[in-house]
Amino acid sequence: MERFFKRKSSSGSGSSNNVDSSNTVGSSRTPSSRQSQLDGVLGNLEADPGLRTRIMDYNANMRDEVRRSYLQKGPCQPRGHNFPITNMSGINRHFIPQWFDEFDWLEYSISKDAAFCLYCYLFKTNFAQVDSEAFTGDGFKTWKKGRERFKMHVRLVGSVHNKAREDATNLMNQATHIEMAVSKHSDQAHNNDKVREVVMENAPGNLRLVAPSIQKEIVNSCAFETLDAIMDDLKDRFFSILVDEARDVSVKEQMAMVLRYVDDNGHVIERFVGIQHVTNTTSSSLKDAIDTLFSRNGLSISKLRGQGYDGANNMRGELNSLKTKILREQPCAYYVHCLAHQLQLALVVVAKKNIDIASFFAMANSVVNHVGASCKRRDLLRGQLQEEFVIAFENDCLITKRGLNQETSLKRAGDTRWNSHYGILISIISMFSSVVHVLQMVIDDNPNESAGDANKLMRDIRTFEFVFHLFLMKVILGLTNYLSQALQMKDQEIVNAMVLVKSCKEKLHWMRNNGFDALVDEVSSFCEKTLY
Repeated sequence: MERFFKRKSSSGSGSSNNVDSSNTVGSSRTPSSRQSQLDGVLGNLEADPGLRTRIMDYNANMRDEVRRSYLQKGPCQPRGHNFPITNMSGINRHFIPQWFDEFDWLEYSISKDAAFCLYCYLFKTNFAQVDSEAFTGDGFKTWKKGRERFKMHVRLVGSVHNKAREDATNLMNQATHIEMAVSKHSDQAHNNDKVREVVMENAPGNLRLVAPSIQKEIVNSCAFETLDAIMDDLKDRFFSILVDEARDVSVKEQMAMVLRYVDDNGHVIERFVGIQHVTNTTSSSLKDAIDTLFSRNGLSISKLRGQGYDGANNMRGELNSLKTKILREQPCAYYVHCLAHQLQLALVVVAKKNIDIASFFAMANSVVNHVGASCKRRDLLRGQLQEEFVIAFENDCLITKRGLNQETSLKRAGDTRWNSHYGILISIISMFSSVVHVLQMVIDDNPNESAGDANKLMRDIRTFEFVFHLFLMKVILGLTNYLSQALQMKDQEIVNAMVLVKSCKEKLHWMRNNGFDALVDEVSSFCEKTLY
């Protein structure tokens, strides 16, 4: 094992990442020649960001060393350079060196008279290519609003720039580097007498622990140790169980179980304890699976004080359900139907009862499916959104606030989580003009059945009726979504939950009696700005 770990540590990337291509910088066939070529590559790195070799053109085994070398040198910031003046719209403009003080990632290329981003150059290829090459390949040189555009490039936490910066931090943090971690654990094993006697000295030299059967044994051992730790923490406390069943990707019925209890500090603890395969989801099969899980982990049903399931008849029915079977053995195991799930069921039933709302959500889902039908259409949507952001910014119309202007996309709603439809409504409203633009491009570029569907869909969503339903359900689901999130909090109390339900009902009642005029005004304003 020690020889195996040392071999992995010294080789850097695994063999699956080796690149042997004549058109790749630093490609080689042997470890010794690779090191000499690496030294040659690192000694001739181009400082000017406009003339650098792309990271993807370096050998895969050398990229991290190239990145580390550039990070150690820091960004290219020629502060004493005489920056050339360019006439833009009748005004002479040039790069301002004080920008270096505000943006530590900013680089300047003398050869191209353009600005670049060090972190994006080094790590942007790790992520989806969602923005332009302004700060990597082509460079940025529109100095009119340079400072503002630099801020837009950084954007918020989830931006490509910040992801690249985080990768740079992780790469330079040797304490978390994989090679250091492997070396550290190898040294710890070597210094442990018992481990050294069994593994380091007596184990065969080819013991690599890579066989599937051995790996499964290691995983199972970890699972047993984790369960033992959970049971030690539970001790002889009272507890509740949360059970749900579902099919996995291999179309097998599975039962998942969670233990819920209160620790010595009064904190509510939830621990996932396992997934049990069941032949079917009848109450008898689920009860047998729970008994097996209890017996295997030394749990006593006498300590059971609560049970929580969904609203399916086999789980909560009054005659022969799982709830009833457990109550016959332990009358103190009170059943609580998840309040958030009850809310979801109520919303589904109410929405499906109204044919207009049901048709509206069918159309909204068609929009999501049509626009997100391919990677090309998703890229078109992202590109259109960015163009609109830039135009709004240049016209001083962009509303800036925490949480706004983040990169987003149209996501499909979940069948069992009605509040996920709320996210669809918010996305369609914020991206409405971009969605229409993409549908129009589909119509123009594809004179076929797909174009016909897109044309019909675009006509349908550009109606007052669709927009009215869009804003109406946004308000309703906005109120219920807040309630749903509050009901799912771990420390939520039943008394406070009832207060929240009552408050939500009062708000919906007020909206029904007093909010119609304001809703119509909002819809009319949106239509005037977007549809006409």
